[in-house]
Amino acid sequence: MKPFEIKTKGTDFLGANATKSSSNGRFEVAAFVAWNSRFKAAPVLLSLRSSGENCMGWMLIIMSILVVWVASFCKIFLAPFSFQSKLTFLTDGRKRNVLLVVAHPDDESMFFSPTISYLTSRGHNLYLLCLSVGDADGMGSIRKDELYRACAVHKIKLQQVKVLDHPDLQDGFGQVWNHDLLAKIIEEEVYCHGIDVLITFDSYGVSGHCNHGDVHYGVRKFLHDSSPRNIEAWELVSINILRKYSGPLDIWLSNLNSLRRPRGVMHCLPNVHPRKSSRAMAEHSSQWVWFRKLFISFSSYTYVNTLRKIK
Repeated sequence: MKPFEIKTKGTDFLGANATKSSSNGRFEVAAFVAWNSRFKAAPVLLSLRSSGENCMGWMLIIMSILVVWVASFCKIFLAPFSFQSKLTFLTDGRKRNVLLVVAHPDDESMFFSPTISYLTSRGHNLYLLCLSVGDADGMGSIRKDELYRACAVHKIKLQQVKVLDHPDLQDGFGQVWNHDLLAKIIEEEVYCHGIDVLITFDSYGVSGHCNHGDVHYGVRKFLHDSSPRNIEAWELVSINILRKYSGPLDIWLSNLNSLRRPRGVMHCLPNVHPRKSSRAMAEHSSQWVWFRKLFISFSSYTYVNTLRKIK
């Protein structure tokens, strides 16, 4: 065999018939280039194909979320009466005296709007007890006035709204509130107005704020020590962060979750007037900054509340 001569069998790497021998090295170079280019191109093609499949997967996920999102809005706006006709919370025919206990001005609009809308639309007598003026930034008097304006949007009678500015109940993450003091204040309100239903935060308090949790334990203290036997108490269920910012999508999950529980233990209350929540929160002008605007738009608490009975 001469220098650079190569013997081949069958076909070359491009699929064409190969010459049996070559003495000038041209075939060797052409074969090497074809082989090298094919194996370099293969990973690129595989990468492009994989990227395309990933894009299609993400597109399907996004489209599915959008479809369910739109369906959730349709459930709220297009079929509100059929949706609400299935609800059984406080539907025994009696008009109740309900006390909603919150920690700060704006709690009622950020977290409890669906509950407030449900109660007022059914003619229940709703009282609001706010245990601080929210003076963490020195705007307590401003925030107190904002709360009254927000309650007017929510159709809560202003004479049934009480805001405290107690020296031992000041707003702040480092401020621990005395549960005995809270229980005593709640007891006074309950007996003063003939309250038979209490509603407040659960122990986590939706956002994890310590004042929210203290309000919960204050209500529990009252229930344990001195509450009338015929009083009902309900807590707003805190949910994980994915559900919390899923907007109206959480209506389906909350409804399924309540249906899995024994009857009368948990209630899912959708908000058929979510735009009212935004209008009410906008009355808290000192707090109506960009991230709270996003919260009201995307928080599931704007669209649905799940209440669990406190035992």
